[in-house]
Amino acid sequence: MFDSILIIDFGSQVTQLIARRLREVGVYTEILPCTIDPEKIKAAGPNGIILSGGPNSVALADTPRAPQMVFDLGVPVLGICYGQQTMCAQLGGEVEPGTSREFGRALLEITAQSTLFDGFWQIGGQHAVWMSHGDHVAKLPDGFSVIATSSGAPYAAVADESRHYYGVQFHPEVVHTQNGADLLARFALGICGCTGSWSMAAYRSRAIELIRTKVGDARVICGLSGGVDSSVAAVLIHHAIGDQLTCVFVDHGLLREGEAEEVVSLFSGHYNIPLIHKDASELFLGRLAGVSDPEEKRKIIGSSFIEVFDEEALNIDDAQFLAQGTLYPDVIESISAAGGSAVTIKSHHNVGGLPDDMALELIEPLRELFKDEVRDLGRELGLPDSLVGRHPFPGPGLAIRIPGDITPEKLDILRAADAVYLDEIRKAGLYNKIWQAFAVLLPVKTVGVMGDARSYEYVCALRAVTSSDGMTAESYAFSHEFLTGTATRIVNEVHGVNRVVYDVTSKPPGTIEWE
Repeated sequence: MFDSILIIDFGSQVTQLIARRLREVGVYTEILPCTIDPEKIKAAGPNGIILSGGPNSVALADTPRAPQMVFDLGVPVLGICYGQQTMCAQLGGEVEPGTSREFGRALLEITAQSTLFDGFWQIGGQHAVWMSHGDHVAKLPDGFSVIATSSGAPYAAVADESRHYYGVQFHPEVVHTQNGADLLARFALGICGCTGSWSMAAYRSRAIELIRTKVGDARVICGLSGGVDSSVAAVLIHHAIGDQLTCVFVDHGLLREGEAEEVVSLFSGHYNIPLIHKDASELFLGRLAGVSDPEEKRKIIGSSFIEVFDEEALNIDDAQFLAQGTLYPDVIESISAAGGSAVTIKSHHNVGGLPDDMALELIEPLRELFKDEVRDLGRELGLPDSLVGRHPFPGPGLAIRIPGDITPEKLDILRAADAVYLDEIRKAGLYNKIWQAFAVLLPVKTVGVMGDARSYEYVCALRAVTSSDGMTAESYAFSHEFLTGTATRIVNEVHGVNRVVYDVTSKPPGTIEWE
């Protein structure tokens, strides 16, 4: 087993960044909701625990608290924002509601030396940190002392060095906090004693053993989409159990240009993995006909996938498992930290489990990884960079890139426009600098003049964003020359489009989904 840090999540929007910062220094980190069974915390045997921030007020009696097991294990604990407040309140201190709010940049003054600050902050120094709180700690529990203050938080950082309990009112996980990543690394490596030995090579070996143990002599069906996630999952499972794996590639008629042929060639030809190519485009497009609501589209696609996989499972002897490329952000975004209830962010994924009437058990070998870690694992497994570096493509495919009803004509237009766009990006040497780029066929037609004739055709929107892990994103700043050249090619080469626009919004992306 790896050294590990558990994060108890109280619903902060940036909890995942804590895990990212720690994994960057080789520490395996897992996020658990604050409602988790305490015995699961004990069974995990963590080297340390972090209590995240959250939107609630500790001053209210019915808001979440940390499981008592957190303080019974005898391991170091770091409370961040709400986590600091609930730790202090639960250990005998007091939290004062809403008297001195701080949101955004603040100056932290170091008032005492602490092992939490060793190597980067000294007494008397002032450092920029990021605050986001209305309440603050007003009285410390026995054994705690103040180690830093700010204008709005008299106990901006506190410590009980004997028990290795620490609390900070600011957010060290965000880039706006000076030396924030150093603080988290100091807690994990210096105070908790983690070795920083977690790596993709180690993860690969452990994942293969876990897959072999779970599957035994049974057979696994892997839902292969051709994207990075399902492809890495398929190759990882194949390394573990060989021909016990059968990949099912469902062509739902919503794929990008040439994608079906590429998937079949790579997995059936190059990797020699048993592959069933199921052309179910008529089924999917028939069920999507006339459907405009994007959430309904996603649910139709998700349920249809399950139906197709279940049918294929009947034809494979001893098939007991269905594998899919669920990632850690899928899991976290689909579960409410405070309530544990599923939400609709990832409704095309079966993140919470398969339907009761499906005769397969779910296996998700990537559900502990972020997107960039999946790419690293793919390289560790020897997948070509053309696949590992491919831009993310959502499970519903082009269905959510055609707002409104879907028709074969619209799909043909969008595929052609998207292919031109990506071709121009590759020719400009920009593909690997962009996290994701795609075209959207808007449900709008405009009148234009092309040559000596009027046209009445669709508007195509182009989008490109940069990101490291898909949790936040910024639009990519193309040059004017690139955009005009690409627009000209699309209008000239794609029949059905006479106008092109570029979307410069950042995540969240409004009504156009991009993940």
